[in-house]
Order: sequence, then structure tokens, then C-alpha cells
Amino acid sequence: MPVRSANPIRARSLIRDNLEKQAGCLNLIHSRMPNIKVFSGTSHPDLAQRIVDRLGIDLGKVVTKKFSNLETCVEIGESVRGEDVYIVQSGSGEINDNLMELLIMINACKIASASRVTAVIPCFPYARQDKKDKLSGSEDKDESKILAKKNNDWKFRSRAPISAKLVANMLSVAGADHIITMDLHASQIQGFFDIPVDNLYAEPAVLKWIKENIPEWKNSIIVSPDAGGAKRVTSIADRLNVEFALIHKERKKANEVASMVLVGDVKDKIAILVDDMADTCGTIVHAADRLVEAGATKVYAILTHGIFSGPAISRINNACFEAVVVTNTIPQDGHMRDCPKIQCIDVSMMFAEAVRRTHNGESVSYLFSNVPY
Repeated sequence: MPVRSANPIRARSLIRDNLEKQAGCLNLIHSRMPNIKVFSGTSHPDLAQRIVDRLGIDLGKVVTKKFSNLETCVEIGESVRGEDVYIVQSGSGEINDNLMELLIMINACKIASASRVTAVIPCFPYARQDKKDKLSGSEDKDESKILAKKNNDWKFRSRAPISAKLVANMLSVAGADHIITMDLHASQIQGFFDIPVDNLYAEPAVLKWIKENIPEWKNSIIVSPDAGGAKRVTSIADRLNVEFALIHKERKKANEVASMVLVGDVKDKIAILVDDMADTCGTIVHAADRLVEAGATKVYAILTHGIFSGPAISRINNACFEAVVVTNTIPQDGHMRDCPKIQCIDVSMMFAEAVRRTHNGESVSYLFSNVPY
């Protein structure tokens, strides 16, 4: 039988206090955010380590290996049940293997009952294949015109894939709840997803680097190496209060530029080429030569994603750049050893702050125009 208190008023008070404490505990459990776990893929462990160092936490335990038939195997080494999980994997190096590894890691965490899984993808893979605008690879332009005339179809229908949309679908199906990336090649890629996408900008870090490392930056001109980057360079030029120019390029085929036309006056000015990525570097090297011919005193190149494949490093070494500045969305240690002109901006603090704000349910819009210190 329950023990009766000698003082009924005292007993009722104790019961009420106990019920309030229990209700408070329940409310605390329901209202608190899940704990945070950050895991790293194999594409860029240095960036992931920098992110967790800034957050003041340890990197999650994960083992990634390949079977003899080259299938990827991922083992998450700690519990993620009810956790807020962030997986850092950049689209660099062996892109297809790294993408598959990211998908498997997302799925492994999701089916292990993670509360939310966020893919932190500093350099989004396949971002350049974002629209259906190319002619068929087996037909040149003249042949396409003849075929189109015969078929009464003057739109030159393309059979090129929209691979960025495919990657978006794969990430969603794998179980990603949120994407954090930087400087997408085309902003419309955000619309390929049915989940939230935070597209951070390297622009604040670029502005900071220009002001700290180019003493004569007030006599500079910001140049876009193609028409597609006009919006990017006008934004930087406005914030620096300097002029801008752009270069119109025509391609005969992929990775080969046929001609360049400079629009703007760069005579006796420091030209700063700004672009979102550089792969084989044919475009920026041709652009630098064109700027020197037009009278630019110095030429810098600032790129968010320095892919540097094929002959890129030798081209930069032989070009007239004062410096080629890239962020560490892609590992740059090897490139910097091979080319002394390459300098690196650390953007780990921007990703760390984006992770912290996302975890705490805060806005990340502050990062669009500021560098967190």
C-alpha cells in the first residue's frame, strides 16, 4: 500500500514538484537539438580536420576501404542515432569514386537513424554539366544545320546529359537532408534539389585577400574571363569601388578557346581575373596574355576551385601571372609544390561557421558578405 504522509498539504506539494520536474525534463528532451557529428570522406581530410578544429569537436570515426573488385565499403565507427550528422566530401581527385563514397556514407548514417544528414560538398561534382546546350558530339555545327534544315527543326536538338541534376537526384535518394556547398558553377543547380541548399560565396574571402595582398588594389580592374562570370566580377568591383571588364571567348570544342575579345580598358592597371573554377587553365592563360597585350601592368588570377588537371600547372608556370590564388575547397598542397605562383585562401572557417549556424538553427546569410574570424 502507498505510504501516506502525515501532512497532506506537504504531500501534495511534493507530488506537484515531482510532476513539474518530469514535465521540465520531457520539454528539455523534446526541445534540445541533437548532438553534432562530423565525418570526413577521403577526398579532403585536411579541410574536414580544419572544420572540426574550429568547431572544437573531434572528427567522427569512419573506415573507408575498397574490396578487390574496387567496390567501396564504408563503416561508421560510432553511434549516430538521433545525431545531427555532417559529411565533408569534395568533388575532386577520383571524382566518381569520391561521389560514390559520399552517397554510401550518407545512406549508412541515414539507415543508422541519424536525425539529419547534411552533405558538405565544397566543390560540387559535375557542376559544369548543368544545361542541355551542346550539339551532338558526332556532328559539327554545319552538319547540324543541314540535318535541321532537312527535318525542318532549327533548334539543333542536343543529346547532352544534365549530369548535375542526376547528381542532385542521387544525393536526395541516398538520404541527404541538406547540402552545403560553395560557388556553384551555375546558381540554378540549387533548383535541381527538393531539399535545402546553402551555396556559400568565396567573395568575402577574395575581397579580404585582395585588400591585404595587393598594395595597389585601388588601381586595379576586375576582369571576368567569360561573359558568364559578369555578375560575379561586377559584385566584387562594386564592393572595391573599381572598374570591371570582361572577355568574350568563343570555343570550337571543349577545353579549347578559339578567340578572345576584351571589353573594357585595362591600360596601366592591375588586372585581377576572377572565376569560379579553372581546370586545364587554357582560358585564364589566354586571358592573361590578352590583358598584357592591352596594357595591364600586372595580372592576378583568383579562382574558387583550382582543379588544375592535365597541362594546367605547366601553363601557369609559363604564364605572366603575378599569382594564381585559389581556395582550399580542393586539396592544393601538391599543386603549390609544383607551382610557386599558386597561393591558397583557407575557407574552412566559412564552412565551420555554416555548420555551426545550421546546427543551431541560425541564419547563414551573414556568411554571404562577411568572413567569420
